Amino acid sequence: MTVLKTSTVFEKKWLATQVDAAAACPILEGSVSFTPNTISWFLPRHIDPLISSGQFQLLEVHMGVNGQRLDAAEMAARRYTLTVNDIHIIVEIPIGAVGGYFKSHVQGDQYLASYTIEPMIEMLWTEDSTHEDTRYKVLLPITTPLLSRPPQIIDNTIPEERVFKVLLGPFGSDVALMNITFPSEVLSVADCHVRGINVLEHMSPNSSSKVFILEVPFTDRVVLQMREMGITVYTLHMTLGLVVLPEFAPFSHTAYLDAKLVDNVPPSISGACDYQNFYVLVKYGTHGFNFQTIVGNQILTPRLAQQYGFMENGTHFSFAVPFSSPDVVFESVQSSTIRNRLDVVLNNVETSKKIKEFSMACNSILPLTECFPNGTMTAWAVKLESVPSLNPSQLTLKDPTCGPVFSDDRYAYFVFTANSCGTTRKFLSNVMLYENEISLPDEFEMKQDSKNEEPEFELKVSCYYDINKTHAVALHARPRRSEPYAENAKGELQVEMRLALDDSYSAFHRVEDYPVAKYLQQPLYFEVELMRSTNSKVSVELENCWATLDEDRTSQPRWNLIINGCANPVDPYQLILHPVWPDDRVQYPSHFKRFEVSMFAFSEDKENLSQQVFVHCDMVICDARNPRGGVCTGLCSNQENKVKGKRRSVSDEDAFKRVSSGPIILS
Repeated sequence: MTVLKTSTVFEKKWLATQVDAAAACPILEGSVSFTPNTISWFLPRHIDPLISSGQFQLLEVHMGVNGQRLDAAEMAARRYTLTVNDIHIIVEIPIGAVGGYFKSHVQGDQYLASYTIEPMIEMLWTEDSTHEDTRYKVLLPITTPLLSRPPQIIDNTIPEERVFKVLLGPFGSDVALMNITFPSEVLSVADCHVRGINVLEHMSPNSSSKVFILEVPFTDRVVLQMREMGITVYTLHMTLGLVVLPEFAPFSHTAYLDAKLVDNVPPSISGACDYQNFYVLVKYGTHGFNFQTIVGNQILTPRLAQQYGFMENGTHFSFAVPFSSPDVVFESVQSSTIRNRLDVVLNNVETSKKIKEFSMACNSILPLTECFPNGTMTAWAVKLESVPSLNPSQLTLKDPTCGPVFSDDRYAYFVFTANSCGTTRKFLSNVMLYENEISLPDEFEMKQDSKNEEPEFELKVSCYYDINKTHAVALHARPRRSEPYAENAKGELQVEMRLALDDSYSAFHRVEDYPVAKYLQQPLYFEVELMRSTNSKVSVELENCWATLDEDRTSQPRWNLIINGCANPVDPYQLILHPVWPDDRVQYPSHFKRFEVSMFAFSEDKENLSQQVFVHCDMVICDARNPRGGVCTGLCSNQENKVKGKRRSVSDEDAFKRVSSGPIILS
């Protein structure tokens, strides 16, 4: 400590007064020590120059800053400590604590800082010899050596927000940011704000330090981009130009930042078609299979997916929708083609918002009008998207009594002759034209007009017959090698129904396996085959299938599975028709029909279930060269619209076959 003593003498004529004074001031050397985070000040408890006698009693010790005493609570808040032992009074102050301040320095473009504070110790003691109290204050300005305070780069970037967010600091309050140097340009702080680059300055609560926050959008030209393997890497290189005030001592700090962002690829839909199906491929995109698929107006449920041959492999799925599906709409018709359209929509599961919409239109070949040499004319009328309220069963020819021989909610099929149902005849130069028209009767047309503004449905049916036609035939004769031989005979086509072990239809239960045991609701896979036929023009179609308790196909009770080629609409477990594809066993797919039904039992009462069922089917053998209508069209018939004006002839009976399978017992 540095001691200063003074003596002052006041003299009068017969009197002299001497006043002695002493002061002891601490010095940094030997009394102050530094660690990277703390300042420690050691003040002797017994200040010899100030105490005249050897015995004294220390009554009070207080601490303060800048000449102001602090209470215990304020000291604790600032994390100051004051301790007294037999030798020293010790004060410990954290570097950077409230009450002091930082001063910035620059050496060799390196940022350094010093911390300055002026602590105070106030003591009260009494001496035993004089019994006088002495109150003494000691103030010591302390400045730390230069401290290495390299600025920290804290990257708070969230790639999904597409903005670099960088925190740089801390710096002293006397540091200012002047500009930012990027690889391609130098921008002042004002230029950054104009460009959309945010530069923010945040002071600490005690204003002793500050940090700078920079926000640079990924879209700014100073940000470099590199894309590979579905990931985009954004890179930001920048050098911050800073100065220390008021000296304007310059220094800089460089930051290198990278952010990776997985490309947000939405799901996609693509498709193709052949002569009878739409084929749809849906790729998941970045977030996988997290959407709802709408096909037409229906949600793609597991059951509907099974009907459409749904296949999935982890990155995409596919399915096939037949042109005849109710999820397909008809846009337009021409003489021999129908313009079909399939709509597929992907919805967000949580918000139900549309993620992706897809529409695909393809033509299917269907001769809407056929003209036969015997004067028979057939015509198909289809319900177009432009007339959604049309009921095809209400359509008629010019003669309102001539309705369709088959109809459902999408089709109407007419069979008539050239001299019936109001058909007109017109002679042209070399042909004879027969015409008719399919439309709604007047009473239905008036009701439709009163409800909406849909266009009128009108379909013209025309057949041209040559009046005079000569065919040239070329003949080339050669000697006969053998006598011709022909044997007339009448054969019968056979149809067989069998029960497959699984949906691959590669193995089947043998006759000796019956009765076959199945669990309730276990799938039953039936196959019907037209045997020993090599005619590719012939096909087998299921007209009606049902189940009974007994082997007798006419017994009761009876549960319908297929009615007029359609699955029973009131069956809670809908029958599924499976497509048949050529393979080593199947040469002609048209000779096969496959369907799946869940195992069930007849309920005798609420507690007793029947133990066996038999399945029976009526089939129709169809010849493409001799149109028959009904199920031979490959379309099912609406049960609410009965077949009108056409009965099965006796000569047709040979084309109808009956088969049965069973018993199948409930296990």
